[in-house]
Amino acid sequence: MAAGLTLLPLSALADTGMPQGEPAPLYSEPAAYTEASHELLASLNASPLNRPSYASRTSDLMYLDNGVVLEGGDLETIDGYTSGFRVTAGFSPMNLPLLDLGAEFTYRESDEVPTRQADQAMLVDTTTLGGSLVAGVRMGQFGLYAKSGFAEWEGDPVTQSESLYAATNGTARIQGFGARLQRDRLVSRLEFEEIDAPSMAHLNLITASLHYAF
Repeated sequence: MAAGLTLLPLSALADTGMPQGEPAPLYSEPAAYTEASHELLASLNASPLNRPSYASRTSDLMYLDNGVVLEGGDLETIDGYTSGFRVTAGFSPMNLPLLDLGAEFTYRESDEVPTRQADQAMLVDTTTLGGSLVAGVRMGQFGLYAKSGFAEWEGDPVTQSESLYAATNGTARIQGFGARLQRDRLVSRLEFEEIDAPSMAHLNLITASLHYAF
């Protein structure tokens, strides 16, 4: 059995036409195979410059065959009051490939947000559903975008003493804009978003971020 296992590689080497008496590596891989695999992996990842102008650097993107780009990500504020998620579906017109158009859906929950009603301080839990239209343009490494839509919100008092105040709800306008700049591996992003309702002031956000890919 041992002799049979030894003769198999020797017979394989004889077919390769290698010089007699010169040892051959047990396993050799063409250099082109390694280079091709790197090129293949690179082609599977969308170029950062082709990402929609409104897409976050950390968001997950899904490219569909019909040209629609889906983006999804979690939403969470630093103060810990608010959490939720955001989903955006967009596309770039074939005749205007640097223009990004999309529709955004957001869901947010905020716990024990301090607010005032009838000149009395109170804590409320709020739930917000929002929908916006998004439009952006990419100019090389720089991108600009704006959004506009509406949000349906509801606020419920937290404590028993505050339950005398009825739950509040309403519809408010969403508006915002943002910019993204990429220099090689460094991506900077600035975004402002506002919900035009006094009870939803805690959702008015200015966010800035820097990402460096290693």
